[in-house]
Order: sequence, then structure tokens, then C-alpha cells
Amino acid sequence: MLTPSRSQRPKAELLRALTNVGKAHYGAIAPLRNATLYAESTTAPVSTWSPRRIRGAPLRTTIQIEPKRLYKTLTDATHKPLFDKILIANRGEIACRVIKTARKLGIKTVAIFSEVDKDSLHVQMADEAYCVGPAPSAESYLRMDKIIAIAKQSGAQAIHPGYGFLSENAKFAMALEEAGVTFIGPPVSAITTAGVPCVPGYHGSNQDPQHLLSEARKIQFPVLIKAVLGGGGKGMRIVYSESEFMEALESAKRESLKSFGDDNVLVEKYITKPRHIEVQVFGDTLGGVVSLWERDCSVQRRHQKIIEEAPAPGISEEIRKDLCDKAVAAAKAVGYVGAGTVEFIFDDEAKVFYFMEMNTRLQVEHPVTEMITGQDLVEWQLLVAAGNPLPLTQSQIPLMGHAFEARIYAENPRNNFHPDVGKLVYLSTPTASETVRLEEGFKQGASIEVFYDPLIAKLVVKGNDRTEALRVLRKALEEYQVVGLSTNIEFLRSLAGHPAFIEAEVETGFIPKHHSELFPPILPAKPQVLAQAGLYVLLRDLDDKARASLPTSATSSHSPWDTLSFRRFGGDVHKRIITLQSHSSGGDVKDESIVYHVHVSSTIGKAGLVHNIQVFNAAGGDLLGTFDNVSAQLDCTTHQLRCQLDHQLFRTTIVSEVPAHHGPASHASKEERLHVFGATDQAQDGSLVDSGRHTFTIPTPGWLASLASDAEKAIKGGGMRAPMPSLVVDVKVNVGEKVKKGQAIIVLESMKTETVLRASEDAVVISVGCKKGDMVEEGAELAMLQAPDA
Repeated sequence: MLTPSRSQRPKAELLRALTNVGKAHYGAIAPLRNATLYAESTTAPVSTWSPRRIRGAPLRTTIQIEPKRLYKTLTDATHKPLFDKILIANRGEIACRVIKTARKLGIKTVAIFSEVDKDSLHVQMADEAYCVGPAPSAESYLRMDKIIAIAKQSGAQAIHPGYGFLSENAKFAMALEEAGVTFIGPPVSAITTAGVPCVPGYHGSNQDPQHLLSEARKIQFPVLIKAVLGGGGKGMRIVYSESEFMEALESAKRESLKSFGDDNVLVEKYITKPRHIEVQVFGDTLGGVVSLWERDCSVQRRHQKIIEEAPAPGISEEIRKDLCDKAVAAAKAVGYVGAGTVEFIFDDEAKVFYFMEMNTRLQVEHPVTEMITGQDLVEWQLLVAAGNPLPLTQSQIPLMGHAFEARIYAENPRNNFHPDVGKLVYLSTPTASETVRLEEGFKQGASIEVFYDPLIAKLVVKGNDRTEALRVLRKALEEYQVVGLSTNIEFLRSLAGHPAFIEAEVETGFIPKHHSELFPPILPAKPQVLAQAGLYVLLRDLDDKARASLPTSATSSHSPWDTLSFRRFGGDVHKRIITLQSHSSGGDVKDESIVYHVHVSSTIGKAGLVHNIQVFNAAGGDLLGTFDNVSAQLDCTTHQLRCQLDHQLFRTTIVSEVPAHHGPASHASKEERLHVFGATDQAQDGSLVDSGRHTFTIPTPGWLASLASDAEKAIKGGGMRAPMPSLVVDVKVNVGEKVKKGQAIIVLESMKTETVLRASEDAVVISVGCKKGDMVEEGAELAMLQAPDA
């Protein structure tokens, strides 16, 4: 631990460190409380880094180093031994990430889990596991007393907090110190001091709502309400006018309390066109502090990062050095120990840098820094927490190539990025390599629960330069396939291929600015895709006799349809009409559907089945495509269909899903869905391109659809339904109450994120079908509104 004289430095010293790093030729460091850096435009292209070039050396100087990491401190006689056993006070991919490094170092691990996480991957990977309570975070992963008791019971010498939950909670760090358990993170004094933000705003302790509103008026709208212990966009709200402030404040505090166990917030000026650039720093107990270069995390949704990269594109050598120097000075000023991130905002319009805050934990996006430096930051954390010096000095830390991290979330980007829950029915991921890395917390068959953050995994890639790394990312995203719930994978593919992103024109408003290009209308499926979907159904449904006549590679696994025979029309000719329903909205919403008929005539020959296929639009009867003499094989183990259409060989993954019923009566038929991955479509210029993913349903029989339609008519009206499985946080209205357009009706919470359902027009509340504290399924009717003139 630090000496008192070092650890108790006042907050003013942090600000002084930020404003006295020095001057650069591109601008002056303004000696203001805001620690503002004035800089010229930073649109210069990023250099192409040599794998052996070291940052901090004179420009155009190359230093030869060994490609492998050599930690001198590990062989020194003064090296302090690492812990024998640690507890990870977290879940999901970060818990798995810490366990991997601990295993490598021979350290035993203890996992904690809530009741719904008992079968989770991190529980399976750990040497020991203990239940910490019920599903809600406040009753499990935020219970300091239970976690400390488990640490003592298990004999864990230290606790790694991961990120989120208790990772930046000074009370937790203090409680561990009192209990004699090492906190793998910074000292308490650094946690409380390093959070000083310098964007103009109110950062005081007075949390009276009227006082916060008064401060917001002084700052002038728009303002940003932000949880003091926040991260990941939780407890954060943009407020554009005074009339919105109180409702936004209440929501932000409530969300912060559930996510971090603390509802204190600050209010800052909202900068409308910023870039988010952060510097990774690391300190040890001997006073050493280094930076491991910067990351750009500008592209965000709901104030939460979704794709990060290192180094930051378009940043000059001078600005990079100055930012890193500032970050190191800030860490030294507060006696920082362990992994930390100093975050800056760059105002693209005013050309001004602001020191935003220091995050006193390992960030979600730390793998991109590991990729460009060749270092294991969790290993660094364990070494430093045991009292060892930093493994490398500043001049020894390399900057090699370029890296991206794409966060794979369970969410529906076309539904305002609302989180989704459910089972990972099918999961196929890119193959790991020197350039592709996957940090995941869930395997096929696992469930994504409503109580926690919807992060499934992190896809991390590397290249010699940004162009190469982006190409590797796009290829890896093409290979990432999930069935069972909505994900943002297709959106990430659009983002990684967007011309502005390719040109590194990034900002926090990137998604709304390019919304129409990132969410283009989904075009109808091409005949080649429909033909493959029809072939899949045909081969899967073969009866035993027909299957026995086929080559081994064409056999399919047993299914409920195995006993269905083809319709025979003389000899060995078999005919079948397969009906498929496609959705222009992407397959998750039941509007603008198109129905197709795929006619397949099959002949059994010596080599197996040969098919003649015709694809029709059911509505107009138009013939969309014809494919003759098609041979096809289906491997149900890999879900891969192999066929040849118009002289081109296709290898397409097709996965069947019969979803569980979570919706209203109109969706009760449990329609089978076919998910077609990696099919090839024809572009407007005639070339063949990867179409990503198509989703079709095999429509419900007419009689059952009629019953469902009658049920929907019975409840049709101004019904307000749950957009996802959720917890009802608040009901804002009563039966008979008159409401205005835009007025809050129901407040829901799913995966630690609040959603407010508002009236779409002036109306009267006819009924309320839920109460505060209820758990509701997707599609559940929550309230009924009726327009006055209805």
C-alpha cells in the first residue's frame, strides 16, 4: 500500500498535474480548472506501425526488441510471490477472462454466482464456486458482506472485481482492507480522488433534486446526468430541456442504484459532437506509472461503447504523447496503483480536449490494448497487487499494429437497440488465431438473463495497420452465427463496412448521423437463397426409405418430420411445395411479410437425389427463378447445406428454430424459423455478394392462424405491450386518468437498463394490467389506452 503522504494528495493536485504537463507546438495547455487542451484539427492519417517500433522513442527511430515478453522482475530475487487463490467478484466474460490468466499463473480461482447463474461458464471454469444470492444484482453481486464472507470461507487471499458491480466502490475496497483481503485494484484514496471530472458541470455532493436542477440551469441545457460510480452507459441520461430534467434524474438515480449500489450523480455540459479517447495507465506500489497508449471508443449507442480500437485514428504523434503524458501525470498525482483509464473528450467543433474522468478499474475494452502491446493486463494486475514492480518501463512498451474490439450484445438494433433475452440455441464463432481473439462468457445452450448486462462476448482482432485489422474484423463477423435471440452482429457488419467508419470519421454521434445507411431497408431474398431454404426443408424431412437410398453425406438427423413422405406422381419423381415467409424487417417483426412457394421436383438416381426447383412469389404467382439438375447434401451435425446452383457451389449454414411462446395470442402458433447464414445474393451490378443472414418462417396452417387472428382482434386497441421480458419498475398512471402524448405510462427495467413506455397520443387509461415489481413476458399487455374520440 502507499504511504499516507502519497495516498492522501488532494484533488487539486490531480488538476495541477493535468495542466502542467508541458506545451506542444500545436497549441497551449490552458491553466484552467477545466484542464482544457486547445489543439488543431487531428485529421492527419495514422502512421503504419512497424511491429518493432516503440512509442516514446524519437520519431523515425526503430529499436530492436525480442518478439516475446521477458519479465525481468519474475527472475529477480526480490520478486514477491503471487497469490495462491483469488476470488472473482463478477460474472460472464470478464470472470472467464480473469480465470484464464490465473490458470496460466497457477493461481486457484473462486467464482461467485447468483441462483440463475449456477450453470454459467465462469462457474464451470473456476476451481470453486459459491452461491451469493438470488438473481437481482442488489441481492447477489452487490452484496459486499456475502462476498467477503465467501472469500474468508474459501481461503481466497485477494479479490478481483472485474468491471461494473463493485469494481469502483471505495466502500468495498475499504471493507476488504479491514478484512485483510487484498483488493486487486487501486487504493481507496485513489478511487475517491481519481474520479474528479473536468468537463464543465456540477460534481459536488449535494444530491437534492432542486439543487441539481439549479446547477443544470447554470450549465445550460443540454446537460448530461451521469452516475458517479457509473460505467457502461448505466445511470446516464441526456436532458435537452428543463421540463425533462426531474424525470430523467429519477430514472438515472434508480438505474445507478441497481447497477452499482449507489445513486449519486453528477451533472455535466453535454458536448454534442465529441470523440471519446482514453489512455490506459498502470501504476505499482513503488511509484512507477506507465501508459500503454490510447484507445478510441467514440462509436456508441445508449452512451455505451460497442466498438473500440487502438491506437486512436487520426491522432498526431504530438497529441498522442501529450495525452499519454497527461494521463501518467494524473495517475501519479493520486498515487494510483493497478490498471486505470484516463478518459478525454475531444470536441470536434470547438477543437478542444477535456479531461473527462479516470476509471479506476480494468475496462471492458482492455483486450485491444493487449493486442497492440503484447501484454496480459490481468497478469500485470496480479503482479502489482502482490507488491511487484511494473513488468516493463515506458520505453519498453511496444505499439504494434492496430486492433479492434466489437462487443456482441443480445439486443435488437432495429428496435432501438432494446436488449433481448433467451437461450443461445445455436452458436458458431470465428476460429481463434494470432489475429482473432474471442472473450466469451456463454456457450451454446446458455441463457442470457433479464437481470444483467446483455453482453454475450467480445470479438477482438488485430492487423498490421487499421485497414488490415478492419478487414479481419469484417471477415470474423461474417463467421459469427447466433440463433435463439436477437444480436447486433449484422449491425456491426454494417458499421465495419460503412465508408465513414473505414475513413475513421468517428464521433459519439456516428450512429444517429449515419442511421439511414446503417439501417437500410432489408431487400427481399434472392431466388438462390430461397432455393437453398427449400432444399434444407426437403432433405431434413426425408422419410427413412428415401434417406436410405441417398449417399451417406446426404443423410439428416431424426426429426419430427421424418415420417412424412413425398407426394409421388408416377415412377420415382417426387414433388413438394414448400411455403416460406420472409420479413423485410429482418425476421423479428411480423410486418411487411412476403410469402414464397418453392416447388421442388426430385428424382432418385444412382448418385442420389437430383432436384428441379422453381421459386414463386405467392402473392402474384410470379416466377422468380428456376434451377435445374441440382444436387445437394445436408449435414445436420454442422447444419451445412452443400449444393450447386447455376454452376456455383454453395456451402450454407441453415439452422431451424421453434421458439418458445413468450408473446401474445397472435404469436401462439410457435412458427418454425429457418435462419440462413452466409448465403450469396446477387448485387445490383450482377456480382455475387455475401447476404449475411436471412430469416424465414414456415407459416402456421390456415385454421390455426385464423384462431390466432380472432384472439388478436379480441384484444386489439390501444394496448401497450412489453417490448421485452422486463421488471415493472413503476406504473405512472391510474385507470380513468387522462394522459397527454409523450407522457410516461409504464417504466420497465431489463438487463439493468430502463425503458419508459409513453402515450403515443392524448388518451384515457382504460385498464392497467401490471403493478410495480411484476415480472412480465415479452408481448404482455401492460395497459390499455383509448383516444377520447374513439
